[in-house]
Amino acid sequence: MCRLLGIASSEPTDFKIGLREAPRSLAALSREHRDGWGIAVFDDATGWRIDKGVVCAGEDERFHRLAVGSRGELLVSHVRQKTIGEISLVNTHPFERGRWVFAHNGTVKDVAWLRGQTSPERLAEIGGDTDSELLFAWLLTCLDEAGVTACPASPSTDQAVSQAARSARERADFGAFNFLLSDGTTTYAHRFGRAMHLLERGPQDRVRARRTSHDGTVVETPWSPEGTAILVASERMTDEPWHAVEEGTLLRIERLPSPQFALVP
Repeated sequence: MCRLLGIASSEPTDFKIGLREAPRSLAALSREHRDGWGIAVFDDATGWRIDKGVVCAGEDERFHRLAVGSRGELLVSHVRQKTIGEISLVNTHPFERGRWVFAHNGTVKDVAWLRGQTSPERLAEIGGDTDSELLFAWLLTCLDEAGVTACPASPSTDQAVSQAARSARERADFGAFNFLLSDGTTTYAHRFGRAMHLLERGPQDRVRARRTSHDGTVVETPWSPEGTAILVASERMTDEPWHAVEEGTLLRIERLPSPQFALVP
């Protein structure tokens, strides 16, 4: 098992709240998910920047330093509790191929079927030995077959990701596969077999700059009054009004022109 956090923001945003300061931040959750961490940040000026480590995030000075300095329009982050694959950088999420970044929570059991459905070209790109990287290679195979891998996300991309997720869910022993798949503008969030929660932040929030959680933790949100964001996480990280994502749901989260989400049928 692992933990995921994705954030899409309307403006450059400090991500330290979800990474290290919230009551159930990734740093806090890493006490139970100790086998590595990854932070992928996207901004329009430089594209993706990905940093990873192989020790417990909460005990890693480098993670804390990067968490405090992480700023951008989109975040895909992960703390790992290994099930398949050794502790190593090559097995640490998020994974990157071209425009796409991917992180997974769960354990895929039907790896033989998954491998048989993945193209030789995508199999050759796999550098580690996790079910998660194989799952990513298979999803990219599905995008390749639809001819949309190198293109901005479109209804055709929605269809390819949705059909792939559905085909896996229909296999009785496939296993759990919550995931975040993002090209920096569009993010797909899928829930199956593990919990997932969603939070919308906007100008209507009564507390914008500073809030105190029920356990006494003070959380600062240094956004402009017009700032909006959508957060997706494995757990409710704060005592804000998070909503549970239903089992079997695929969401498409658009960052531009302002963050919004829709169900992908």
